[in-house]
Amino acid sequence: MKYLLILCLIIIIILASKIIAMRMSIKELRKDYEERAKLRSNTLLTVSSRDKEVRLLAKAMNNTLEKLRDSYNRYELGDREIKSVITNISHDLRTPLTAISGYLELAERKEKSPELEKYLDVIKGRTEHMKKLTEELFEYSIITGGEINEEKQDVNVNKVLEDCIMNYYPALKKRGITPIIEITDEKIIRNLYPTYVERIMNNLISNAIKYSDGDFDITLTDDGRLRVANTSEELSTVDVNKLFDRFFTVQNARKNSTGLGLSIVKIFAERMDCSVDASYTDGKIIIEIGF
Repeated sequence: MKYLLILCLIIIIILASKIIAMRMSIKELRKDYEERAKLRSNTLLTVSSRDKEVRLLAKAMNNTLEKLRDSYNRYELGDREIKSVITNISHDLRTPLTAISGYLELAERKEKSPELEKYLDVIKGRTEHMKKLTEELFEYSIITGGEINEEKQDVNVNKVLEDCIMNYYPALKKRGITPIIEITDEKIIRNLYPTYVERIMNNLISNAIKYSDGDFDITLTDDGRLRVANTSEELSTVDVNKLFDRFFTVQNARKNSTGLGLSIVKIFAERMDCSVDASYTDGKIIIEIGF
């Protein structure tokens, strides 16, 4: 009986030691895997354990790592190629569009019939639209490449917002929209990229006008929070969650948009560590930027 107890104790100690060793090996494997998954490295997992199952687990994890790296490399290469194609196409389109605009200006100076004038107005409108789309595509390909071509500086957010609103007054008037504007008297000075701030505001206002059912509210609070709101029955909660996605458009605005406006807003805001929020309540879309 005594020998049996000693034998059982030895077996228990051996099994406990084996379990502890396996736990340590699995822990080591997990940490190694987490590190390898973060790094762009071709090194694979190593394991010190002699246990067959642990070594098979390490082999399976290495196979998964290799597949993940291959997929990531293909994605990164494809992403770079797409950006390059967009940049080249948009750049190539700028030259003929500029030439078309020049010839249209010359044509407008000539005597023409009412019918021809109507045709020229249509051509001019479509040309301007193409120029805008081309500029957006070109800009998007550049900004997603990670390039920042200016230094941060103190920006008067109030002043930039006021200027942007003034620039869009003709578009607001054309849509018959009377904006409700509330801009704090407190000067909001932030260390930001001036071009980014201006583009964020332009895109937000342009987007609001595009989707609005006839109203437009814009507010800048004392704590530097910009709030743009407008009624839009065409949008839903699902749509709002997708508005910042690349190339997303809703049906009624698709013909006038690349779907890049709010995507660019998000990219620029995040590069300046500014918060971006969107919500949809009682038929009204509200987008907020925290400067």
